[in-house]
Amino acid sequence: MKKSTQIVAGIAAVAIIGGGIYAGVSHQSNQATNAKNVASLGLVLDVGGVDDHSFNQSAWEGAKQYAAANHVKAGQNAPVTYFSTADHSDLDQNFNLATKSKKYQIVYGIGYSLNQAITKSAKLNPKQKFVLVDDIVTNQPNVASVMFRSEQSSYLAGVAAATKAKANGEKAVGFIGGIHGNIIDAFDAGFEAGVKATDPTLTVEKQYANSFTDSAKGKTIAATMYASGIKTIFAAAGFVGNGAFSEAKAENSKLTADSKDRLYIIGVDRDQKSDGAYKSKDGQSETSTLASSITSVGAGVKHIADDYNKKHSFPGGQTVAYGLKEQGVYLTESALTPDEKAAVDKAQKAIIAGTIKVPNHPAGSQFNQKF
Repeated sequence: MKKSTQIVAGIAAVAIIGGGIYAGVSHQSNQATNAKNVASLGLVLDVGGVDDHSFNQSAWEGAKQYAAANHVKAGQNAPVTYFSTADHSDLDQNFNLATKSKKYQIVYGIGYSLNQAITKSAKLNPKQKFVLVDDIVTNQPNVASVMFRSEQSSYLAGVAAATKAKANGEKAVGFIGGIHGNIIDAFDAGFEAGVKATDPTLTVEKQYANSFTDSAKGKTIAATMYASGIKTIFAAAGFVGNGAFSEAKAENSKLTADSKDRLYIIGVDRDQKSDGAYKSKDGQSETSTLASSITSVGAGVKHIADDYNKKHSFPGGQTVAYGLKEQGVYLTESALTPDEKAAVDKAQKAIIAGTIKVPNHPAGSQFNQKF
């Protein structure tokens, strides 16, 4: 496995506290501790379900890895569990369920849209430890905020997409966003920056679904983009992206494996290579997934809990940030060609060295979150 495209087992975390450092150590062992001393975890999920192929699923996978490493059960009503959210109106109730029994040492909120609900619950339960993933809670000492520099891995996705488009003489690539906000801004801005740095003549066609759950809309948007001549799309839209994957696979199954008209999609948050799997017209097993821009939500969930167990430390009131340097975001290889891999590796080294500064908001955005 290449370091440039695969995350290592341990993650080093950097916390931003007026420029200070919270921690910089990676985990040396997965040896189980006494179950009585293992922190129990309750994850309040965002809408989309535990198998959303996005943040919820990644967070739960990290929690299950934590449970397995510590020999505790994971599942409904287990020491490591999750609370499903059908609608955002359920959030207050879910945080209440997670806190009222006092059996979960750490309660997580997965996704930026849980900020208001987790802040409310934290004020009502000042002795409870909370972690918000993907947004920042300010002035609340019992809440740790976990952020990811997704613009950096998205920049690499842009480099890969543009390298392929440039080699094939294409004029545009596509971006499908979920809902406008600080988080999707990072994917949008990073991707466009990577594309333009690779080939300034390429156009980045963008469309937002205004949803993270409407897969049918994702399929429709992707179909329109592909019909316009775009052959590579980056979908940063949660479950909406599943529809885009479906469209790419449906069209690719009509083509031979070596067709120049083959369509590609770049996944997000977790490795979506298998989501792009299809059989070509000539019976070959292929994938529509060019690569995936990974946000290691699960690793972030596990890291906070591991630190709490091993060092009895909890970064309450702090923001913990993970980027390429900390190996908290990365780009998978999937269907990248050698030229595309080389371009991605070169860009990654420059970002880590600080030679390339990646914006986390597109020009003219109404959002301005910095960390």
